[in-house]
Amino acid sequence: MSMDTSPRTYRFLPADILTSGYRVVGKIMITNTGAMGMLNDSTHSSMEVHDAHMARIHMPTKLVDHFEMVRMLKTHIFAVCMARREDLGPQALVRGGYSNINEYPVRVTTQMFEIEGTLEIPGRFDFPALVAEGTRNFIPVFNATLTAILIPSLRVESAGMLINRRQVDIMALLSQRAKPE
Repeated sequence: MSMDTSPRTYRFLPADILTSGYRVVGKIMITNTGAMGMLNDSTHSSMEVHDAHMARIHMPTKLVDHFEMVRMLKTHIFAVCMARREDLGPQALVRGGYSNINEYPVRVTTQMFEIEGTLEIPGRFDFPALVAEGTRNFIPVFNATLTAILIPSLRVESAGMLINRRQVDIMALLSQRAKPE
């Protein structure tokens, strides 16, 4: 079904998308389910980024190219950074329900990036369930800061960030950081 005949209302949101080699800044088209709904839609394995500015990870401020539209596979995305947490989607969808929410300050690492921020999840922290169970491939982290491991000058701060759970190597709770002796 094309966008012209679809009964849904679409809108564009600015996004900063990071892959293993590129940083793509552009606009993603979402429905009322927000970026979370679009990225976790299992019926589509790819996504489109409109008005896309591309930069290589090792030179994040040097523009490589500019396209009206680029297409990318969701599986190769490490993180999608949004300016406002509301852009991630409806609160019930982002948080996974209406139950009591606990906040967990975390550090997440992937092959390329370190992310520090806050997980807001119902119930207790359960790492295996978070990264292996359910159908959501992208998990929200709030008030997040992403830094490239080998290129510390690449730093992205985001009110709401979606991290590809298939790319997660390590997740540590900041409250469990060892005390210095």
